[in-house]
Amino acid sequence: MASPAVTTVEFIARWNAHADRGDSSVRKLADELGVHERNVQQRRARIEESEGIILRSISSAERPRVDQSDLEAPELTRDQCIEKLLGVHAKYPHKWITSRQFAIETRLKDTVWSKFFGTFEEFNRQAGHGKTRQQSQFGKQIAKHVSVDRYREYGEQRLQYAENYLRDTTGRFKTILVASDIHDVDADPFYLRTLIDTARRVQPDIICLNGDIFDLPEFSKYTVDPRTWDVVGRIQFVHTEILGALRTAAPNAQIDLLEGNHEFRLVRHMADANPAMMALLSELHGMNVAKMFGLDRYEVNYIAKSDLSAYRQSDIKQEIARNFKIYYDCALAHHFPEGRAKGMPGWNGHHHKHQVWPNESPQFGPFEWHQLGAGHRRNAGYCDGERWHNGFMLAHVDTHTKATQFEYIQMHDFAVVGGLRYTRLPSEAWNAGQLEKAA
Repeated sequence: MASPAVTTVEFIARWNAHADRGDSSVRKLADELGVHERNVQQRRARIEESEGIILRSISSAERPRVDQSDLEAPELTRDQCIEKLLGVHAKYPHKWITSRQFAIETRLKDTVWSKFFGTFEEFNRQAGHGKTRQQSQFGKQIAKHVSVDRYREYGEQRLQYAENYLRDTTGRFKTILVASDIHDVDADPFYLRTLIDTARRVQPDIICLNGDIFDLPEFSKYTVDPRTWDVVGRIQFVHTEILGALRTAAPNAQIDLLEGNHEFRLVRHMADANPAMMALLSELHGMNVAKMFGLDRYEVNYIAKSDLSAYRQSDIKQEIARNFKIYYDCALAHHFPEGRAKGMPGWNGHHHKHQVWPNESPQFGPFEWHQLGAGHRRNAGYCDGERWHNGFMLAHVDTHTKATQFEYIQMHDFAVVGGLRYTRLPSEAWNAGQLEKAA
């Protein structure tokens, strides 16, 4: 609501007039001015600060002060206390009775009833008003299971898309193009151009988008200015600039999207029918998992084995850690570094920093585990990205011997993929001044 449409002098005069009355309240003044009482209190505070004055308190017949020392403490029985409370409820049948209201109506000290009931909430329960503990617990259990049903519904949608768009697996040598943590519109444009052109030149058998291809900071732990929110724009960016571009560049490739923690969070908000989510997605009516992630439109498999109904943060992380895929029985894709403990060649994302761990097993011989860098620009305002690495990877698999060769592409102002050098354009600079300094 707008501020009161009166001058400061008029507001002070009306305030004082109500203060002189013994039966007035801020609510009555707000009604007189046609605004919310919160606006009246805010106007009062501004005037006191700007004018250097203190306006008298407006007494309220609706909220008179209660001084326990002025009240009585007769020896009442438990049943007599309940009888008194029932009388107050009968007087105000449509009002929730508080301990303060009870004291005003009965002139009884809190000690009269508290020795029998402990809290006023329990006092109300014993008088037959309010839910019993069992009823409250029962209601919470119902709500919990209703939420779980909703999560399971969305979980079924996710599972249906794990293998909808598998491609040919024949042939000995296979190439997997792996990219992780692109974070939608915050993608490094040089990274994205190089990735898409590599897909066009190499024509990989599989493109593995290894989680957090979406970002949606609107629903993250970071504080983001709501004026910059553009959920629909971020989703459309992934569809056109990442999924659509990759599908056009490599029309015969199998595209797999592993669910990372950002995708998991997004699906949870959808399942919860979060009011903010519904408002932000008002332009995308009928949104579901397939439409959100462009699964049918771009023929994408969605790898998500996690249970959406996980509650605690530790449980959620354990569930997301179940979102992995094994390629050709010898290459493991995992969003979290926990995948390294599974004893196979492979990769993870999530930490935005390239690292390599050598290992050996009787089954695979000497092999490597790679933690990939991100595709996210490193100067995002709400993240500490200066220490991140940018990069993607080509994994070459011999399906006969189960040997895997990794070709990691580190991104700076240039990148080299298969002997072809790419150079960052001035329009693709992620850090203003970086290229000027290099020049």
